[in-house]
Parts: sequence; structure tokens; C-alpha cells
Amino acid sequence: MNTALLQLKNVQQAYGKQVVIHDLSLMLEKGNIGCLLGPSGCGKTTALRCIAGFEPISAGEILLNGVCVSRVDLFLPPEQRRIGMVFQDYALFPHLDVAANIGFGLHRLTRSEYARRVSELLNIVQLAGVSKKYPHELSGGQQQRVALARALAPRPDLLLLDEPFSNLDVSLRERLSMEVREILKDQGITAILVTHDQAEAFAIADEIGVMCQGEIQQWDTAFNLYHRPTNRFVANFVGQGMFLSGKVINAQQVEVELGVLNGEIPQQCKSDCDQCGKGCMVDVLLRPDDIVHDDSSPLQATIIHKAFRGAEILYTLCLASGAKVLSLVPSHHNHVIGEKIGIKLEADHVVAFNKSMLK
Repeated sequence: MNTALLQLKNVQQAYGKQVVIHDLSLMLEKGNIGCLLGPSGCGKTTALRCIAGFEPISAGEILLNGVCVSRVDLFLPPEQRRIGMVFQDYALFPHLDVAANIGFGLHRLTRSEYARRVSELLNIVQLAGVSKKYPHELSGGQQQRVALARALAPRPDLLLLDEPFSNLDVSLRERLSMEVREILKDQGITAILVTHDQAEAFAIADEIGVMCQGEIQQWDTAFNLYHRPTNRFVANFVGQGMFLSGKVINAQQVEVELGVLNGEIPQQCKSDCDQCGKGCMVDVLLRPDDIVHDDSSPLQATIIHKAFRGAEILYTLCLASGAKVLSLVPSHHNHVIGEKIGIKLEADHVVAFNKSMLK
């Protein structure tokens, strides 16, 4: 049984001859939170606007609850799609107090139903104490909660969030990200978020689509995007890491300068080489947590950069060959630039790409 609330099938969108979205497909189950993650100009906000009904599409189709709402010969307007939206600037009405902003879209309810729904939402977003205040009297975080409550008020089938935390400071953004996820999950809301901030995406979403040049490169969980990226773009965009040259030993092992890694060899290598064990060369991705500081290790690396991060220090290390790796080390191991430290490889799987792969 198909429980997908949102489906995009081979969607294309263009402004004249400029194609912004290419062959975009995704599926979001009811009750799940999805995210379109990518750099500026990748097409993620355009995709959101197509879902909302603010932009027509030039190919493919968009379905909500199994019903087509957009294709070349069909375009259901936004007000008929049962979609709520939280905008980047919140778009609150300055002349209305908090309660009136939240209840703005509830004009079809009776007075008692209206009051009950507004009161319910004030409690959900923890703003009951400021219901009579106006937007200019609220903090950024409170304004964001009002915008969320207003979008949820008509009980939409799907909630869209367009860079909702971009105007907030980092610490508030992190806290509100977790709170918004809790609210959406408690209410059983299906939602899709657009952001360029991977920490935000990881904090909120169940599934994330990494976008580049109008295409989804990988639609997956945060864990898989980080540990099992499908191509170089995803590997470079999600998290941090460096590539080391490696030589395939067999179908389960790759040798790099720091030692032998065990794990499934990339399918691209297998297909290009017919079979592993021919010494084919790959680029192996090593994350900062794959390189462990160990004073007793005979392997030495020189510190060429350090970034203090409170509980940890991110060291950039130069190996004997001149290749560079990153290592995340507890901050009580405070070494100086130019110092040599012992390291060991503690990666438990292979993330590698054939050297012929450019993406």
C-alpha cells in the first residue's frame, strides 16, 4: 500500500530557456519530515515553490495524497492544495497580535471553534503568555513559533518550511530546530524543509535530498549521506573529510597510506575493472573521526592547522607523502602547529570513488 503523501515524478522547471530543476523525483511518506539540502542556486527553493503551487512545471508531475496537482496541462492553485508554508522572513502581519496572526486562516470556523484552535496552537508552540503581543514585541524565536503555528492552524496535509531559521543566531537555531521537529512529530505533520545548513537538516529531517544544479544527488538518511555518500559531491558537501589515494587489494579491502581498510569496494571500481584485485586506484574518503590521535602509534603526522571547537580541536594533518587528513581530537590534547603527533586509522568501512569519477 502506497502511503506517500508527496510525490515528485521527473519534475522539470524552467524560466524560458534556463532549466532550474532537472528530472527531480522524490517520495515523502505521511508523517515524515523531508529536507532539500544544497548550496545557494541549486534549485531547492524553486522545487519548494513548485510543490506549493507558486510556480508551474514544464515536465513531470507532482502528486499530493495520490492526486496530481501539477503537470504541464494541469495546475491546481496554492489555496486548493491544503499546504501550509513557513517563509524565511515569517511574513507576520504587524497590525495583528499573536493570537490574530495564528488564527488568520481560520475564517471558516465558528467563534468557539476559532478560539479553541488558537488556544490549542498557542499551547503547542508555548506562546500562551504572549498572545496579545504584536510581532515587533517578540524575539526572533517567538516570531518563528507564531509563523509555525499560523501555518499549522488550518490543519494542512503538508507543511513547507523555506529556510525558517536563517534569521536566527546559531545557538537559537539549534534549539529551535529540535523543538520544531518535536512539534511536527507530536502533531503527526508531514513536512519538507529547504535549507543550506546541514546541521539544521540533520536536526529536523528523517530523509534528506542533497541537491546540486537542479538535481537530487542522493535522497537518504543523514547517517547514510555522511557514511555512505553516492558520489563526490555528496561526500564533499556533507560533513568534512579529505580524500587519500588508495589501491584495491580485493573486493573487501583497500590499502591507503595509513593502512588497510576493510569494507565493500565501490561498485564503479568493480565494473570498471571487471574484478577487484588488479590494483585499481581509488580515492578514499576519510572523515575527521576516522583518524584517531594516539601517542603510542608509530604513524606520525605534522599539524599544519588547528581549529578550536570547545570540547574538541579539529587538526589538519600532513602525512609523510604530503597528503592531508583531518582529525577531531579532545581539546585537552592541545598541540601546536608544526608539531608531529601519533595517529592511527580507525575507519570501519570504505567510502571510495573510482578516480575516473568526476562527480
